[in-house]
Amino acid sequence: MGNREDLLAGARHCLEEKGYLRTTVRDIASASGVSMAAIGYHFGSREALLNRALFAAMDEWSEAVGGLAGEGETAEDRWADMWDRKIRDFGELRWLWVASVEAFVHAQSSPELLAILAEGQRASRREVAAHLRGVPEEEVAESDVRGVGSVQIALLTGVMVQWLTDPAQAPDGRELARGLRTLASLLEK
Repeated sequence: MGNREDLLAGARHCLEEKGYLRTTVRDIASASGVSMAAIGYHFGSREALLNRALFAAMDEWSEAVGGLAGEGETAEDRWADMWDRKIRDFGELRWLWVASVEAFVHAQSSPELLAILAEGQRASRREVAAHLRGVPEEEVAESDVRGVGSVQIALLTGVMVQWLTDPAQAPDGRELARGLRTLASLLEK
């Protein structure tokens, strides 16, 4: 690997070990075996390097599980199973979710990062809506992007924060399905 790839690998290692906010330039240089000056040369800043490493890890996770349909006889069974798989990842990839929350907090004082995260959310809404509807992204209605996509992203974020806070009390896939059915029935009244 070259210095750029070594820095990305070192940054990812630091994200896994220390998180987004506690990782220093020195930590990344040490983990990658590359000089601190190389961070500025290749990425411009510590933040830009950490962002690149975090987004690459999120993309890997999304590709690995984002498109997996759940298993089961009914649509509700498949949806609940899909959620159970995502929830399992909160434990197996805890570092990723903690780092993403830390990046969100940091973005509140970093307009550049906030813009990148906002664009990522917009793209995720469309991707999620397409997946749930079973159609290509270019065929997703804007109302589904803003409705179905937004609700699914809100659920993911909310369940993830609940799991990070208190895993034993966070809902599972079946509880989420029941909760959504109840909410839908309340909206019909």
